[in-house]
Amino acid sequence: MPQVTAECILSGIMSVNGKKVLHMDRNSYYGGESASITPLEDLYKRFNLPGTPPESMGRGRDWNVDLIPKFLMANGQLVKMLLYTEVTRYLDFKVIEGSFVYKGGKIYKVPSTEAEALASSLMGLFEKRRFRKFLVYVANFDENDPRTFEGVDPKKTTMRDVYKKFDLGQDVIDFTGHALALYRTDDYLDQPCQETINRIKLYSESLARYGKSPYLYPLYGLGELPQGFARLSAIYGGTYMLNKPIEEIVIENGKVVGVKSEGEVARCKQLICDPSYVSDRVTKVGQVIRVICILSHPIKNTNDANSCQIIIPQNQVNRKSDIYVCMISSAHNVAAQGKYIAIASTTVETADPEKEIKPALDLLEPIEQKFVSISDLFAPTDLGTESQIFISRTYDATTHFETTCDDIKDIYKRMMGSEFDFEEMKRKKNDIYGEEEQQ
Repeated sequence: MPQVTAECILSGIMSVNGKKVLHMDRNSYYGGESASITPLEDLYKRFNLPGTPPESMGRGRDWNVDLIPKFLMANGQLVKMLLYTEVTRYLDFKVIEGSFVYKGGKIYKVPSTEAEALASSLMGLFEKRRFRKFLVYVANFDENDPRTFEGVDPKKTTMRDVYKKFDLGQDVIDFTGHALALYRTDDYLDQPCQETINRIKLYSESLARYGKSPYLYPLYGLGELPQGFARLSAIYGGTYMLNKPIEEIVIENGKVVGVKSEGEVARCKQLICDPSYVSDRVTKVGQVIRVICILSHPIKNTNDANSCQIIIPQNQVNRKSDIYVCMISSAHNVAAQGKYIAIASTTVETADPEKEIKPALDLLEPIEQKFVSISDLFAPTDLGTESQIFISRTYDATTHFETTCDDIKDIYKRMMGSEFDFEEMKRKKNDIYGEEEQQ
């Protein structure tokens, strides 16, 4: 199944790049694994729950439940891709109302303004001053201007040493690395600091755009994204085929030459697909557990937000990887009036994944209905150099699209032989379609 982002976005980008694109899907809807399920009855069926949703759930048609929840960073790569390909024409986004971080069993708002940071009970007074100094340093940091480095070598100095330089304590480090830089583990601490500093900048710049949080989410759910890309691809001459069972990927001399469906072969020079179509060219790299929870109340201690993200840093619950919760509600036209959908997810580390995710579920009680799924994560063993088959990675546990965009840029580079360049895309589009309607 195509996951909303990699395949759909690449088909859009390749179409804009003047390539001839045929997009086939064995499902009857766009976006496969990352579809939004509607009506609610279908979600019950999908998870093999007996019976139908109770009356209290409202109208089934009012629900659009994402199987894999992800928010978009307001200033992040996916929004840029959407703007450059003009898919934004078809979508309405709403800002997520707040980002929260878990510390010592409680959740705290991730400060989104200086005033909030000074009032936050996440840290003490002196810690706040040091943290503020650190944020000012990050804001002024420019990798092309050594005067902003203050003795740090962005390609050599580790992030651990940068934290030391500003004398930041463990709690602040947890919160910075996981709730601002959005790392899932602590491996980044011993890597060069440039990447982390840029991630914190992205968070701050995204936050600056709308003020409440750096995250956006489309009305009616993520299922709107692949549909937007399908329209885009069509405008540029691409073809979409739904309900097309894929019988065989045709290979000659180690190279893909076509795809066989219902007895016919569609010939091609390159193929982009997700792991489910090519089990012999991928390897399992882990598992993710996701629990979709329906609630009749906002999450406690979030100031009654109608949408939010909660990050539980691994350190706080003695794990290697973080636990994420993202919550949306009828405000996004994805649930019946007065209902909330909270989805908890994390990378599986033990033989009892439901126990691993319990700290997140404890924050959501009382839960009206739970839908639990455990999915395998796959990564390609074949990078496509010879075969010209380009395989996307399975969605990870993060609740934003940045890692998926890295995958897209990586596939683009392997296919085209050059780096994906936003500016270049813009120019190409102007050359073909003129400057009108540029945002």
